[in-house]
Amino acid sequence: MEISRDFYLDKLIKRKHNGLIKVITGIRRCGKSYLLNNLFYHHLLNNGVNADHIIRFAFDSADDLYLIGESLIQIEKEKRGIDPEKFMAYIRSKVVDDGMYYLLLDEIQMLDCFEAVLNGYLRKDNMDVFVTGSNAKLLSKDIATEFAGRGDEIHMYPLSFAEFMNVYNGDKYMGLSEYMLYGGIPLVVLREDANDKAAALQNLFNEIYIRDITRRNRVKNIGELEDLLNILSSAIGSLTNPEKLKNTFKTVKKSRITSATIKKYLDCFEDSFLIESAQRYDIKGKAYIETPKKYYFSDLGLRNARINFRQFEQTHSMENVIYNELRMRGYSVDVGVIPIAEKDKNGKVTRKKLEVDFVCNMGSVRYYIQSAYSLPDEIKRTQEIRPFRRIDDSFKKIVITKDVVQPYYDEYGILTINIYDFLLNPDCLEK
Repeated sequence: MEISRDFYLDKLIKRKHNGLIKVITGIRRCGKSYLLNNLFYHHLLNNGVNADHIIRFAFDSADDLYLIGESLIQIEKEKRGIDPEKFMAYIRSKVVDDGMYYLLLDEIQMLDCFEAVLNGYLRKDNMDVFVTGSNAKLLSKDIATEFAGRGDEIHMYPLSFAEFMNVYNGDKYMGLSEYMLYGGIPLVVLREDANDKAAALQNLFNEIYIRDITRRNRVKNIGELEDLLNILSSAIGSLTNPEKLKNTFKTVKKSRITSATIKKYLDCFEDSFLIESAQRYDIKGKAYIETPKKYYFSDLGLRNARINFRQFEQTHSMENVIYNELRMRGYSVDVGVIPIAEKDKNGKVTRKKLEVDFVCNMGSVRYYIQSAYSLPDEIKRTQEIRPFRRIDDSFKKIVITKDVVQPYYDEYGILTINIYDFLLNPDCLEK
């Protein structure tokens, strides 16, 4: 079964012939290779491009490496990159005329000196370059520096809920429950048996994500790294920082791990796109607060597999789903903080901080969003909208709930919508 990824395919189509290196980034197995080598490849064919003018090469494919005289086994054993001279010689043999050639290159970070190679191809008028990569440190940084403004990043996530529902055989209510449990990694979604889904997620962690992170970053104490991942998995959407995590290790694991090491591991997880961090933003002071942060998993199925599906809190899972959807739509997302001062019944002034789950920005557009799993009564609703009423700007304020309600505005101009409308209708925030 083919899963449509039109959201990302349209991004690639719009970027054709723009004179930039199109770089598709994202977590391993989110569908980057399929997008490039199947969906986009067939788009090119269907629009009149001859197959011999589309050069596809996967740097993690033993068969493709054999074509240039390289061995994947030897590369793994020697822990080295792929020889760029051999690759460039192969490309020269394929480019035989002045017609436009499309280079579709998969897992480009495995090629030594890939920045110089790609910059060289950009100087040729008859080459349009599209690449994938799975590491932020190698690619995102280089897009801005080594490519000197000539890199164009398309960041890809696992399936959104709308994409998931295109292949799910059931209603949206059961669909969301399964999506929040097993996530949106395509190869997992396409498996029918629940045990198969769980096993596939466990295998992805053990055979791909942990192995990639430890090898790429030369991590020696794999046990500590995995312990940290378990702690993060048990506390998605909770404020934390390296110092707080260090204390958890000391108390629970009797470990002497340093906060610097924890910071390094957190960076490793983010560089592999396994997690993302949301920074706190003082809405009144209009300033960022460096620490603590919240961490969210790019795929909830991976998070649940990490803790063996033992700990499933609907409230935090829903918050994670909303965060991922906002990021996929292109918003920058922060955690809002509103410092307030109140008098207690004795007249004593106490200072506290109210929290807005998400402050979302895209250009001149801003939304304030609260994730409320359920609003059973007016007391709970008053509690949820309390931070909104302390914000004195005119940006839109929205409560997203799992309750099945029609969209409505209250007397304060606050919009309430259900999560199904939010996830399935990208325009619902504007209603």
